[in-house]
Amino acid sequence: MEALKRLEAVLSETLFGQEAVIRTLLATATAGGHVLFEGLPGLGKTLLAKSFAQASGLSYRRIQFTPDLLPADVTGTLVLRDGAFTFQPGPLFAQVVLADEINRATPKTQSALLEAMQEGAVTIAGERHALPSPFLVLATQNPVEIEGTYPLPEAQLDRFMAKIEITNPPRTVWMRILSEEPKAPEPVVDADAFHEARARVDQVRVSSAALEAVTNLALLAAEHAALRFGVSPRGAKAWLRLAKAMALLGGRAHVDWEDLRRAARPALIHRLFLTEEAEFEGITPHQVLEELVQKAMPSITPR
Repeated sequence: MEALKRLEAVLSETLFGQEAVIRTLLATATAGGHVLFEGLPGLGKTLLAKSFAQASGLSYRRIQFTPDLLPADVTGTLVLRDGAFTFQPGPLFAQVVLADEINRATPKTQSALLEAMQEGAVTIAGERHALPSPFLVLATQNPVEIEGTYPLPEAQLDRFMAKIEITNPPRTVWMRILSEEPKAPEPVVDADAFHEARARVDQVRVSSAALEAVTNLALLAAEHAALRFGVSPRGAKAWLRLAKAMALLGGRAHVDWEDLRRAARPALIHRLFLTEEAEFEGITPHQVLEELVQKAMPSITPR
C-alpha cells in the first residue's frame, strides 16, 4: 500500500523515534479499530493524533475529558430552533476524534462512546445518527495518575482494538527532539485510501496454524491462575485482524508468526485482568502475556 507508506513516512517526521507506535496506529486504523494511547504527559500522544488526522485528510475534533463533561457534550443534543427541536451534532461527529485524558470523565460520559465505537452511530431521543466514515477514536490516558480519574471499565476497554503504550524515545533520538521542530504534515492520503485498505485487510490469508495459535492463547488465558477471566472472542478477533493489517502494511498477502507476535501486545494487553492475588505478588499483565504467547506459539522468540 503505497499511500499508507507515504503516510507512515510523514508521521515519522512528526513524532521522532516512535516508528513502532506509528506502525501500530496505522495498522489499527487500517483494520477499522480504535486506539487507546497510554503514556506520561509530553510524549507526543496528542501531537500524533492531530498529525495523523492532518496527514490523512480526515476531519478532526478533540474532546478534553473532565469530570464535569456530560454525555450530551460529546454526542450532541436537541436544541429548540424556530419552534422545533433539531439535532445539534457534538464533537463526536468527525472522522478522527481525540478523546484526551478519557479516564478523567465519569463512567456515564465514558459510556457515551460505546455505541459510537461499536456501531459508528449515536442514538439521541430515539433517533439514530450515523457518524462519518471512516470513524476512528484515539483516546489517551496517563498510566500513573490516580487522583481525579475513573478507570475505564472492561466493556469500554474491550471496544479499543489496540492499546499503544508510548515510552521515552531512545537516547539517540533525544538530540533530534531538542534541536529540530516537527514538521506540520500535509495531507498525503484521503478517506478512500482507508476504505480500500480495509477491504484489502479482509483478503489477507490466515493459515490454520495461525488460527490454532489464537485459539490456544484464548484457552490458556481462560485457565491462567493469575487472570480473572480470559480473552473474549472479540479480543481474539481483534488480535487476528490487527495481525492481518500488520501483514498488509508489510506487503504480505498472508499472516506470519511475526505479524501475530507484533499484534499480540497492543491487541491483548488491555484485555488481561489480574486477580488480586497476582497483583499482590507483583505479577504484571506483560509477564502473563509473554508467557501465553510463548505457550501458544512456541516458535516465536521473545524480545
